[in-house]
Amino acid sequence: MSTAPVRTVVADDQDLIRAGIAAVLEAADGIEVVGEAADGRAAAALARERAADVVLMDVQMPGLDGIAGIEAVVRARPETRVLMLTMFDLDEYVFGALRAGASGFLLKTTPPDELAAAIRAVHRGDLLFSPAVTRRLVETYVRRPPAGAVPEALSVLTPRETDVLRSMARGLSNAEIGRELYLGEATVKTHVTRILGKLGLRDRVQAVVLAYESGLV
Repeated sequence: MSTAPVRTVVADDQDLIRAGIAAVLEAADGIEVVGEAADGRAAAALARERAADVVLMDVQMPGLDGIAGIEAVVRARPETRVLMLTMFDLDEYVFGALRAGASGFLLKTTPPDELAAAIRAVHRGDLLFSPAVTRRLVETYVRRPPAGAVPEALSVLTPRETDVLRSMARGLSNAEIGRELYLGEATVKTHVTRILGKLGLRDRVQAVVLAYESGLV
């Protein structure tokens, strides 16, 4: 049985880059580019009109930038996942973009096959950034902790769920968490679902952000 392609919108203010990314994705298996946008506002409109599964969003754009664009996409079509593109592996916008509702981020130097795989992964609801990038994000954020962090927010979790969340915050996949905690992958998936439900979170990335904010990492 065939699987429907991942309907994708590409948002970048540079025409040549946007067209190049769209061409790469059109050539990839399982992805359909359903629209191109030059800013976040247009990306949100296309996500709604074209029922996009994923928006590939540049961070720095004129008009409505990537972070505001993420928020606009989430409002326009909550089920659409946003994958942000950046020139730098840890620029000042990354954490804000994740808090706004992005499902991960990629460098613009990402090889074409990895870009396509990342879009498919985000569509599945997977955590996207690598453990190395996650570690750098944590290290930078911990030096500038937010005011009024609320560790008690995690008190609804069981000890095992807390262990799973801590591993998620380190950027581990379900399989890696299972090996580390001696759990089956299906059991890890169940724990992740319960964590998101108990904490009222949209996806794994929001869980990771909360783990940073609470000081769990």
